[in-house]
Amino acid sequence: MDEPIRHPLAYARWLHGWSQAELARRMKEAARRRDRRAGTSRQRVSLWEKSVMPDEFSQLLLSDIFDVPYDQVTALGWPHWLPGHETPAPLGAGLTVTVLRKAAQMAVDRRTFLTYTPAALGALALEWATIDPALAASSTSGRPVDPALVDWLESSARNLTSLPTAHRQHTGPLLDGHLTTVVELLEQGSYGHAVGIRLHSLAASLSQTLAWHRFDYEHHAAANRYWHAAVHAAHQAGDRDMGAGALSDIAYQSMWLGHPGAAADSLEHALSRTTNPTARSLLFLRKARAHAMLHEARACYRDLAQAEKLLDSTTETAPQWCSWMGPADLAVDTGRCLIDLGQPGRAHDQISQGLTLLPTARDKTKAVFLAYEAESLLAQGDIAQAAHLARQSLGLAQQIGSSRCIQQVRDLSATFDPLSSEQGVDRLLYDVALTS
Repeated sequence: MDEPIRHPLAYARWLHGWSQAELARRMKEAARRRDRRAGTSRQRVSLWEKSVMPDEFSQLLLSDIFDVPYDQVTALGWPHWLPGHETPAPLGAGLTVTVLRKAAQMAVDRRTFLTYTPAALGALALEWATIDPALAASSTSGRPVDPALVDWLESSARNLTSLPTAHRQHTGPLLDGHLTTVVELLEQGSYGHAVGIRLHSLAASLSQTLAWHRFDYEHHAAANRYWHAAVHAAHQAGDRDMGAGALSDIAYQSMWLGHPGAAADSLEHALSRTTNPTARSLLFLRKARAHAMLHEARACYRDLAQAEKLLDSTTETAPQWCSWMGPADLAVDTGRCLIDLGQPGRAHDQISQGLTLLPTARDKTKAVFLAYEAESLLAQGDIAQAAHLARQSLGLAQQIGSSRCIQQVRDLSATFDPLSSEQGVDRLLYDVALTS
């Protein structure tokens, strides 16, 4: 498999068939056309495709090369003005089956790198908060859909979704097939209103599950499209909690990719139509994470308090999509917030507590949480134990095949580079190097 593209500039290069060196050469040509000089090198392009933002003149030259009006550059900001982004289909426009079909057919390859921009996510969240659903209508064309088949699809999907993460290489294709079948029934079948609601709800659930599969493999655009499809299908099924959950998943992805501001705004919209206490607790917890990343301590603590209050007081059954949410998640994500707010000691206490509460079946979550704990210990100077936990996280991530979790440890390992003489660090860096 090709190495996944990790930055919109790399994707824009790929669309044109240019290497980093070729883009640097074209930058120099564009500068000469403006009677200026540019010292752009392949190494400089590589930095732009990691974490360095090009200066204003370099972005002007890039806009010349990619034929993007400069007003879009200033309006959208780096890197969202680069070519290749799509706009999500609007809610309430009768496009649910089209969106589902596109998600189901989307090939996971280098052409599907780009996620929706933060602005597009904000627009989708605003639509969710303001547009009432046009509930699934009956369909009188095509062969009648047997309710017994829908029963079987629902039961089978629940069973597949409940299997351990390590089985995803086998369950993923089966869930893909289930979603394709559901989309075909929606497109070609004849069914009444009740069956239509069930089919749309099932499509939303399958899309949400498949989005997490793609997300864990770092296929971010495909995950984005599946979550988008889940929002549409849940909206048409009238399931506001599930739709808000899928919207909050997109927000979580935005945070993972470094856009907490867009995530916080979207979660605020999603909360406006979420009713189940456990679902609301999860959304408040994610919103707290976004505020912590933005260093907005007061807003973070407020949302953490809301999440805890809702989780502790509820007597309602949680929807299946967030049935896993519990005290372990609340404790560890509180710890993650405290890391971002510069309180590693308190963070470690929370994360350690959460890990003891975590069910053994949640291996992927444990891998993420162990990396958090390692980060909190590193910030306190306990380097040997931090390296030990980071290695544990990496081993677990490799065992379940989650490239997202492996990348999380790779990113964390960069902070260990200057500490290679400390106990256990050399083993961690060696193990991380083997994953490249």
